[in-house]
Parts: sequence; structure tokens; C-alpha cells
Amino acid sequence: MGDREGVEEQRVGMWAAGDAYDRYMGRWSRPVAGGFVTWLDAGAGLRWLDVGCGTGALAATVAARCRPRAVVGVDRSVGFVASAGAAAPEPARFVVADALALPVHDQAYDLAVSGLALNFLPDPAAAVVEAARAVRCGGTVAAYVWDYAGGMGFLRAFWEAAVQVDPSAAVQDESRRFRLCRPDPLRALWVRAGLEDVAVAPIEVDTVFAGFPDLWEPFLAGQGPAPAYVASLAPALRDRLRDTLGRAVPTRPDGSIALTARAWAVRGRRPGGTALGRAPG
Repeated sequence: MGDREGVEEQRVGMWAAGDAYDRYMGRWSRPVAGGFVTWLDAGAGLRWLDVGCGTGALAATVAARCRPRAVVGVDRSVGFVASAGAAAPEPARFVVADALALPVHDQAYDLAVSGLALNFLPDPAAAVVEAARAVRCGGTVAAYVWDYAGGMGFLRAFWEAAVQVDPSAAVQDESRRFRLCRPDPLRALWVRAGLEDVAVAPIEVDTVFAGFPDLWEPFLAGQGPAPAYVASLAPALRDRLRDTLGRAVPTRPDGSIALTARAWAVRGRRPGGTALGRAPG
């Protein structure tokens, strides 16, 4: 699925199971959320809105570290919202809602943030404008996305192995499908939304796997683009992919596999007036 509607369907359908997502990508969401919150360096007592909250890694980090006045996470996935609500500390709370039609009043929050969600929305530009609507004048709109273009070590190894055994797999690679994975497109999106003082920065985290099964087995759960591709394969081709990937990744003497993952973070400030940029039609 290359169109925007297909990407959104994938997010709210295939990525509906919080436990499976956590083992595949969610375990890396927590450390990158910590790096993002540190980079924002926001004060205490603020009102946070987490757009596309997923299983709640970012909202939970904000609740635990930032002494917020309020944290509200929204996501279209009922399963994700349930997982987030079961795990996050107070004062975080979660609701099922659409990032393109947030159920909040204008200027109700100090910050609107989004973690690893922009590429899975049908209209990211409209979502940024909607997030800006939700923050006060002078408030912050910020987000981070995985660097699918080159900064995700285990995904790069996976897709290189996949293309080696099945050249048609190239069209499924997130680096080709998701354009919002580099600094320039992110910066442009924030500027077009009418936000000021826009800044972009990398956040890198270690992704250490206990052994090859710890890396490979989450690809079998069907949660996300790469696992969905694996699920589509005949057993023999799936085995060839597994063996090719196993030979390609750098395995240490104890069997562990140490890689890194990079995200790009972007932030901007809602200007003092009420006029905001409009998403392109």
C-alpha cells in the first residue's frame, strides 16, 4: 500500500495490538521518548497533548519526568489506547480520537507533541496545523520520527536482506514509502504550518538484541510494514529471508546483536497572533 489512505488503514488496523507492537518497535520507543523530552527541556506544570500516542511511551515519559499539570494522549487505535491507559502513570489519560480532528478547544495546551506517528497519518500537514490549533500562542508543537532513510540499523539490515532474496520487496521499504524521515521535509512541514523558531535535531538510541531470535521473532507478528511483508511470504522464502538476515547482522561473541536507531525531532512555536498556516490542499 503506497497511498495515504492505505498507510492510515495499516496503522489503525494492523497496528492495533499493543503487546505485539511493543516487542517489535515499542521497546525502542521508550528510550527515544526520553531523549526527545530532554531535548524539549520544558518546564513543570504544563499541559501536554500527545497526538498519535500509540502505546503511550511518550505520554508516560512526560508524566514521569516533567511534572506536568495534565497529559492527554489521543490515538485512533482502541487497542493502543487500552495499552497506554494500563501502563502510564498519573496524570496521563488517553482517549480514542483522530489526529486530524482533535476533540480539544483552541489553545487548550502548552505543548502538542507526537512520537513516531506522523508517517502513519493520512495527512501529516493537516495534523500539524490541527496540533498548532490546540496550543496557546507561544506554545510548542513538536514531534519525532524514525530515520527510515538510513538511521534504523535493524530495519536497514532487514530490507537489504529482503531485497536480496526478493527484489520486489524494495517497494515495501519504509525508506521509500515514508517521506517524513529526514530533517528537510520535517522542517518544511513545520514552517508551512505557520510555526516559528523551527529546529530539528537527531536522537540516537542503542538497539541491543539478546540474540538473533530476539531480533527476528518480532517480524513474525504482523505488526507494522516489515512484519506485514514477512507474513505475506511463502514459508520457504520466509526461511531464506531469516537465514540471509542472520548472516548479515553483526553478532557478538555472546550472541547479542548491537545496533543503533536514529530519530529526527522537530519543534516550533505558535506565533503570538492567532493566524496559522494552512495545510496544502
